[in-house]
Amino acid sequence: MTETILYSAPGTCGRVSAIVLEEAGLTFETRVIRFLKGEHKSPAFKEKNPKGKVPALEIDGAVLTENVAIIRYLAARFPEKALLPKTSTLAEDAEITADLCFCSATLHPLVTRIRIPQFFAGPENASVVKKMGCDAMREYFQLVEDRLAEGPWWYGDAWSAMDAYLYWVFWRVEGADFPVKDYPRFCDHARRMEQRPSVQRALEREDRMTAQLESEGLAFTPPRVST
Repeated sequence: MTETILYSAPGTCGRVSAIVLEEAGLTFETRVIRFLKGEHKSPAFKEKNPKGKVPALEIDGAVLTENVAIIRYLAARFPEKALLPKTSTLAEDAEITADLCFCSATLHPLVTRIRIPQFFAGPENASVVKKMGCDAMREYFQLVEDRLAEGPWWYGDAWSAMDAYLYWVFWRVEGADFPVKDYPRFCDHARRMEQRPSVQRALEREDRMTAQLESEGLAFTPPRVST
């Protein structure tokens, strides 16, 4: 049987794929990519993912990249796990893709501007970039907050991989002092996510990766930036 390997790093959106893999019940190996060592841009890793980013998932003899594609693949590969809602029309299926892209293409870029603004504008302008990111994120957090009024999860009563992606977004900006308490339903969603065994196992994997990087002097914690 072909080995399943998730290439990731602590704190990255690789956590999303890890949670979904855990929900699917797969046995897989997590391999840490050392960003401070430049491994994400190394020829060896770029053979796996020419974009030089995580996550990358080696599965069934192929390498998949981008959380949206990985989630859609796993949902189709393991339909009995109900990782995404069943659909009956092409439009419904497209709506699910749009939801996942909302996380990857709308929320995720704002997350990086809130969490690591200095990467975009240098230390001298980081606070301005972060404030702009926070201001823009408020609209979308309110969208999620309103959606969660319809049920405990994004799709109502049924958990899905969409909730894994939303959880990572929430966690990432919560750690960067974004005012998450203004969105109580989203806060509750995050705390309930942390009670799921799949999430706990994914976090344990990250803890092991973090310990490995710390032992090598390669752990990275983004400096806090005030607004």
